[in-house]
Amino acid sequence: MIASQNKLRPRQKLGKYRIERRIAVGGFATVYEAYDTIEGIRVALKVPLAGLMTRSSLGAFRTEVRLTAKLHHANILQLKNAGYIGDHFVVVYPLGESTLAERLTHRMATATALDYAEQLLSALAFAHSEQIIHCDVKPDNCILFGDGRICLSDFGIAKVAMRTLSASGAGTLGFMAPEQAMGRPSFRSDVFSVGLVIYRMLAGVLPKWPYDWPPPGMDRVSRRVGPEMTDFLRRAIEVGERKRFADAEQMFAAFRRLKPAIRRHRAGKAGPSKKDGGRANGRINGRAGTRTGDRKSGRANGRDWMKVREREFQKLHAKALETKSECPRCRGPIAESMSFCPWCANRIRVFKGEARFPAQCGRCGRGMKLDWRFCAHCYGRGYEPHSTRQYSDRRYTARCANTACSRRDLMQHMRYCPWCRTKVARKWLIPDASPRERRHRCTRCGWGVLKEFWHTCPWCGKAMGRGGH
Repeated sequence: MIASQNKLRPRQKLGKYRIERRIAVGGFATVYEAYDTIEGIRVALKVPLAGLMTRSSLGAFRTEVRLTAKLHHANILQLKNAGYIGDHFVVVYPLGESTLAERLTHRMATATALDYAEQLLSALAFAHSEQIIHCDVKPDNCILFGDGRICLSDFGIAKVAMRTLSASGAGTLGFMAPEQAMGRPSFRSDVFSVGLVIYRMLAGVLPKWPYDWPPPGMDRVSRRVGPEMTDFLRRAIEVGERKRFADAEQMFAAFRRLKPAIRRHRAGKAGPSKKDGGRANGRINGRAGTRTGDRKSGRANGRDWMKVREREFQKLHAKALETKSECPRCRGPIAESMSFCPWCANRIRVFKGEARFPAQCGRCGRGMKLDWRFCAHCYGRGYEPHSTRQYSDRRYTARCANTACSRRDLMQHMRYCPWCRTKVARKWLIPDASPRERRHRCTRCGWGVLKEFWHTCPWCGKAMGRGGH
């Protein structure tokens, strides 16, 4: 045996890395969050169990690490470093926000599940084109990043662990193909595993062995994405490996051919809009849901996927964000506090919706309480208060940083103090966001954003790249 497996403690130094906390423990390795004291970034350290690090297996590990290092793909977790530090063999990766397994503890939108599915299939197809079998595709090995990206991790490493642990095959029960359990992994084994991951995202449950058809949750899958996608998943998770897709390349190509059928199904499920008299509001093109129809006129063919996402957004966040108005360009839901439409990036200089307070700013049209002296949104000219009475409000949630301010009460998403005109330095978050969503901030202004739904930061107008549409 080359090394002994000792637990690493918080604040312990391992070369240039300072251990901060233990993230996960598995049958193959322990994963730690660590701080790179040279580069000044946080990374994930995977320390394999000592039982795997025999002299006979070290050469195989080196071969697999070199092979994995060549997999340059946006959805494959890039290996940063690998080797011995002291008596520990350490594999270093970029640190993501969470795993797909953690994300699946909360409800997932259909559009998000389909986006993740496409990214995972793209990564696995690339690996198969390089003749690499993953052998352990599961939600715990899918890492989520703040830009909406999902990455497959542990390429090659899992295969070495499988060979070292048992001659009969190993993997993760629940996501492992039957032939892999018998020690005969193949590209079709990865197809089976990723098919179950996609099924879990769409159905909300994981089928258990034996895989009788239809498995639990299939009705939900059919309602969400249609019969064509149901047939696609059935082929992916067939018990007989010869009935499955030959590899992830073939599976990925089939998925991309299915996208128009999925869009048509979701459009039909959404139904006609009462507002536009039942006319469709545009089409989407490609993974990010780019609109190709004229949504304003409502003359495009097919139902706009964005409209479906907006309705889902309204169910989750309308009350907290007070998105009671519509963008004059795209008719997407917006709030009085927004300076840009998060759906189409339209600049909202003058708000023309229903103001939430009795007075209005003569410059930007936003509402004002009767005792405010300044507009809290646009730094407009001063006003004589309509009343000397100080109106209390449960929506005051913070304090002005100016200690000389006469009142100091602030509400969510105020840009300027309405009492002293001091610019608010606070970085506002989404009021009802989940713990994961609260970590999402605009890289320009630092305010909270909802990356699953929005294309544009509604506070400063910065494009956020691919959203959840």
